[in-house]
Amino acid sequence: MCLKIENGWLTEAKHVPSPFFDARSDKNDISLLVVHNISLPPGQFGGSYIEDFFTGNLDPNAHPFFEVIHKMGVSAHCLIKRNGEIVQFVSFLDRAWHAGQSSFAGRERCNDYSIGVELEGTEFVAYTEEQYQSLTALTHVVMQTYPKITLPRITGHQYIAPLRKADPGLSFDWVKYRQQLQS
Repeated sequence: MCLKIENGWLTEAKHVPSPFFDARSDKNDISLLVVHNISLPPGQFGGSYIEDFFTGNLDPNAHPFFEVIHKMGVSAHCLIKRNGEIVQFVSFLDRAWHAGQSSFAGRERCNDYSIGVELEGTEFVAYTEEQYQSLTALTHVVMQTYPKITLPRITGHQYIAPLRKADPGLSFDWVKYRQQLQS
């Protein structure tokens, strides 16, 4: 899979613009990639609920859990679905609201300088081969476009917000992902 970025957008991704972003303070400081997971409702895959959530269109009556989260106002730059499809919500040139209170290598406010990628999944269910392939292709083009993102500057949400978050979790194979990046 060969991906391209033009004006902060993946040309091969489905674009579903989110209102939950703002301008980065420094577009030349994009220097971290954060891997997350999400499933809505929790533990269930498929459907449009994640897209609805990241665009502010989640119906709070569709599931009891949605009553709690539907007004959160969060986003990520991209989502990789179970089948490997990539959906982009926010330009890489803008700040998506994915990391919350966070710190990497002693520097706080990871949203300011990171790209957030959500994998449709949970901490307890293995991710698909299609997701690893898409994540690898996405990471390659991100690293080419934003050279401050290097292998040591790719991390999981659990490492930048360890007291709050557990994603992408034990089901994410970091060794496999890093081997694919290096091949």
